[in-house]
Amino acid sequence: MVSASTGAMNALLGKLATLMGEEFSKLKNLRKEVKFISDELGSMKGTLEMLGDVDDLDPQTESWRDTLREMSYDIEDIIDDFMHHIGEKRKNSWFARKTARLLKELRARYRIANRIKEIKALVLETSARRQRYKFDIPSSSDVSIDPRLATLYENAANLVGIQAPMQEIVNWVNGEEKQLKVASVVGFGGLGKTTLVNEVYRSLKGDFDCSAFVSVSQKPDITKLIHSLLSELRSETSSQSCEFNVLLNTLREYLRHKRYFIIIDDIWNAEVWRVIKCAFPENDLGSRVIATTRIQDVAKACSSHHRDYILNMKPLSNEDSRRLFFSRIFGLEEACPHHLRDISLEILKKCGGLPLAIISISSMLASEGTQQKERWEHVRDSLSSGTNLTLNGVRQILNLSYIDLPCHLKTCLLYLGMYPEDYTIERFNLERQWIAEGFVSEENGQDGAEVAKNYFNEMVNRSLIQPVEFDNRGSVTRCRVHDMMLDLILHKSAKENFFTIIDDPQAITGMNYKARRLSTQAITGMDYKARRLSIRLDVGSNGRTILPRNISMSHVRTVMFFGRSENTPPLSEFKFLRVLFFDLDHARVDLIGLCNMYQLRYLWINCFCSYQLPTQIRVLQQLETLDLVSCSSVPSDIVYLSGLVHLNVDTWLPNGIGNLKSLRHLCRFDILVNSLYNIRSLRELTNLRYLIISCDYYAEDMDSRMDALRSSLESLCSLQCLFISLTGFIDGLVPLAPPSAPYRLERLIVSWKCRFSRVPSWMGELCNLRELQCTFCELLNDGVGILAELLFLTDLYLKVGRSIRETIIISGDGAFPALKRFKLRLSRASYLTFQAGAMPKLEMLKLMFNACALEQNRIAPTGIEHLLALEELHAEIDCDGIRESEKSSLESGLMSAINMHRNHPRVIIDLWDHN
Repeated sequence: MVSASTGAMNALLGKLATLMGEEFSKLKNLRKEVKFISDELGSMKGTLEMLGDVDDLDPQTESWRDTLREMSYDIEDIIDDFMHHIGEKRKNSWFARKTARLLKELRARYRIANRIKEIKALVLETSARRQRYKFDIPSSSDVSIDPRLATLYENAANLVGIQAPMQEIVNWVNGEEKQLKVASVVGFGGLGKTTLVNEVYRSLKGDFDCSAFVSVSQKPDITKLIHSLLSELRSETSSQSCEFNVLLNTLREYLRHKRYFIIIDDIWNAEVWRVIKCAFPENDLGSRVIATTRIQDVAKACSSHHRDYILNMKPLSNEDSRRLFFSRIFGLEEACPHHLRDISLEILKKCGGLPLAIISISSMLASEGTQQKERWEHVRDSLSSGTNLTLNGVRQILNLSYIDLPCHLKTCLLYLGMYPEDYTIERFNLERQWIAEGFVSEENGQDGAEVAKNYFNEMVNRSLIQPVEFDNRGSVTRCRVHDMMLDLILHKSAKENFFTIIDDPQAITGMNYKARRLSTQAITGMDYKARRLSIRLDVGSNGRTILPRNISMSHVRTVMFFGRSENTPPLSEFKFLRVLFFDLDHARVDLIGLCNMYQLRYLWINCFCSYQLPTQIRVLQQLETLDLVSCSSVPSDIVYLSGLVHLNVDTWLPNGIGNLKSLRHLCRFDILVNSLYNIRSLRELTNLRYLIISCDYYAEDMDSRMDALRSSLESLCSLQCLFISLTGFIDGLVPLAPPSAPYRLERLIVSWKCRFSRVPSWMGELCNLRELQCTFCELLNDGVGILAELLFLTDLYLKVGRSIRETIIISGDGAFPALKRFKLRLSRASYLTFQAGAMPKLEMLKLMFNACALEQNRIAPTGIEHLLALEELHAEIDCDGIRESEKSSLESGLMSAINMHRNHPRVIIDLWDHN
């Protein structure tokens, strides 16, 4: 794998092994030279691994380490360049045979000899430098890690010490004043301000007409911030092309007659607040705004009116500190071994009551394989002395956690610094970028995608990243990097020369942390080499000139673009690029030169950019991810990209997709715009795991297309996630016969635009199904019985199109044994009956029904009290044409039914009509 500590050394040694294969045995001189290089690099790799465990090196050793690491990248580039000119790189045996044959030609021998000579000179010079200066390789005394946090932290999400301040803010929000009020939560980074207001937001947002939670950051784009507010409040994407005044007026008009609740997280500047507050109209409807900041003056500016409120965050009490610390390591304080009791309290004293510090240090200690007192003493002695924990103290704690990370997690964590502050990172994008960079390889029989998923989960469990969004199964889908952790990442990246941020000159003014962060002028004329670039553009940026012309960019492996610009720099210089990522607002992306990037593995362009793909891209044989959601057309030779794993293009595909044997993710495959031949060719994609099928209109030959689709789906036994967005009845999707191997399908999501007449019997064969969402015209008890036998089903969302003719009975005889979340849209909730023992693990029940169809004195389902694990009941009732008195009766009836439950679940009742 490629890593921050060893560079490309591991990958390089593997490629050198190919050069020493049997086909080269007759070329003894060449093989001898390559073996010498490989032996030298193998020794140097061991040295790099040792140096990677040492935090502080003397300047000479650090310089030599950096040179050695950069040399590994340079040598790999040389070999990759040679391989590219010789032939296919993926099939090593074929490469070796062709190379040996070509080496019989004088010109080819001369070329490879020069390349080997060039590599050997680099290795000898680097080796001689170490001998000349007699570098010392210090030993590391760091604590070894045995990661097992997934089992240790089942209760890690429990919040400690926020109950009192949370109740204080809740009481303030629920105050009787009708005027707009603003509260400020102020305190040092790491005290838990965001955690606190997020819990308040989650508990109260349902009481308001609309709500939003947005983060600001140190240098916010105000236009983008107002756009984010508007989008979240309206629960829909707004146009980003509007000017600031238009967006501001639109937002004010939207809020004018609504009771709103808004969180503005992490404000650094009072002037920024004065602009933001213009968006909040005084409408005397009891609206509330909460802001968080680290700066007292900013808090005073936000809450300047006499009716406003400022909450000063305080460190955790000794009792709460102990509870948080011990619960994360041992589950309970009483479970702490006696010999670790005193040393634990000493560590806690140095954490100063900061939740971030306590969580960071306890996560690291929990990952220890033993409970040896000496190791805990090492952690204690590594922390700063004194009870006053300063910013440097928290950084030191986070640094200690970083040092104890395995090498692969250090590398993956540093990569997060490529993203801007407060950026919401898509999990699957990040994992694919790690794979493309070579940070991830197969382990213990798991492929790279599974290993990358494990790495991400491990980082979540270690509290290295902040979860932002979860799927139905509780897995993190989007995340952010905590400010303090980002500070550490940037600091470490500067020391490791891992990546470089390039800003406009004005964009780096006032940065208060050390990082390899450079403006265009600062780069010009420098002895400058970066392997990864994160380019931040502003609205006034000229993207075409952001890169200095007198510096070669051929060695760069990753380029990410963020911000706003009308255009982007040419790509012709980026010869060895692996990852190319554009997240820009309405930029014209210049893809001229794309086909020169024969090492490109990952290309992602957001939906707001305009671009034109080259007419041919067959040369991009290393490409694994092609994610272009706004692509209008693709080159016809895309079907020859045999290594493509993830394909997301919202357009037709040329005939021949059956050639894409490596494909695992295929998004937005439209059966109307794609040819019948391609629909039939889907059956050849036997590695496919994730498939989105769509069709917005009905075609004359739809029957033949549906038959072809059904036949193809029968062959996709590796499929795990299937999303279907068709139109009308889809009963024809029934398989002709069960497959030879059990279905692996775990998620089946069918859009509301299409429906089954009844529950098809083949759904009972989906023995691995965990999530099901679909519409049935009719739901009978025999259909319920089919679904009830799905042993692993945890999430069920059903919509019944017609009036139900019989009571739906959920039996208590082993039905739905694993179900945790059940959402049901039907005409009457009273048609539903739960027997004793039904759905033993159900935690959340959401019912959507029509008040007009209710029977006299029968509002709620029968037997809710039998759902023993129920934590939340959510009722969404269409009250169109219902009087206010009848609405009150609805609420009372539901509350009476739920009050019979011994757990007293949380109740959410939404009454709405078309007005």
